[in-house]
Amino acid sequence: MALKLFRTCRHVSAAFSPSQIFGLSVRASLVAVKSFSTATGGEDTGKAAGQTVVSERRGSVVTVAINRPEVRNAVNQETARRLLEELEAFDSDPDLNVAVLHGKGGNFCAGYDLKELANHTASLKLEQDVTKGPGPMGPSRLELSKPLIAAVSGFAVAGGLELALLADLRVVEESAVMGVFCRRFGVPLIDGGTVRLPRLIGLSRALDLILTGRPIGAQEALAYGLANRVVPDGQALQAALQLAEQISSFPQQCLRADRSSAIHSCYDAPSFTQAMQYEIDHGVPVIQSEAVTGATSFTAGAGRGGKFS
Repeated sequence: MALKLFRTCRHVSAAFSPSQIFGLSVRASLVAVKSFSTATGGEDTGKAAGQTVVSERRGSVVTVAINRPEVRNAVNQETARRLLEELEAFDSDPDLNVAVLHGKGGNFCAGYDLKELANHTASLKLEQDVTKGPGPMGPSRLELSKPLIAAVSGFAVAGGLELALLADLRVVEESAVMGVFCRRFGVPLIDGGTVRLPRLIGLSRALDLILTGRPIGAQEALAYGLANRVVPDGQALQAALQLAEQISSFPQQCLRADRSSAIHSCYDAPSFTQAMQYEIDHGVPVIQSEAVTGATSFTAGAGRGGKFS
């Protein structure tokens, strides 16, 4: 099975349409949403054609789509810049609670655009100090204060995998393929892949993917913890939106405090004691702002028996 999958994936750079392989399409119910840019204050950004990144707002949830389907949503410098702008704008917008990152045309992202790397090396500007500038893929160095969900269809490989790792949760379609495909071309993981992947799935499994560059399907990704949900083809975006809306409906100060504490304990805390201190320092202020109100609702009968509505 793995050999069959690899033979299919090794031709990812050949000249074919993603829709011919996966037959993926966004549901008609998603098409009617107006194009919206968080980076431009929410005004209509017009048609998707010609824009490398397109954002659409749905109440307190925003979708951010890579819009280069002709190259399987490979990211060039312009796309990286736009992705960074949109996710920074999302994070600073008080009216938005959750973002969903996805790719147009049946693929999440095939990584950095290697044609640009090969043909325009002189124009590439890589900031090596990670505190002073963005990563090559754009938003990969961000530490978002609010949840990001990746809706993964088709290929999420190389730098595209690194973008998926930036998300808190990954909703993955059954035929999706993930992997460190850049292994074959001498292109290193410099957008957080060697940092986030071992934290998410453990060092042994991460090294298996990093050293071999092999493809990993949705079910194996689910078993590893790389995928959080597996859905039928064509349904990742809708499922991610439903998940985002559920998360957005919860008391947000409490949710963000717990999320921040979990991430801090995983990446930044020097000790168990310090992680525990961070947790209570950020949790106590929420008691007065949200927990008392929630407890009052519970005593009145809301949420009994584990109900979420």
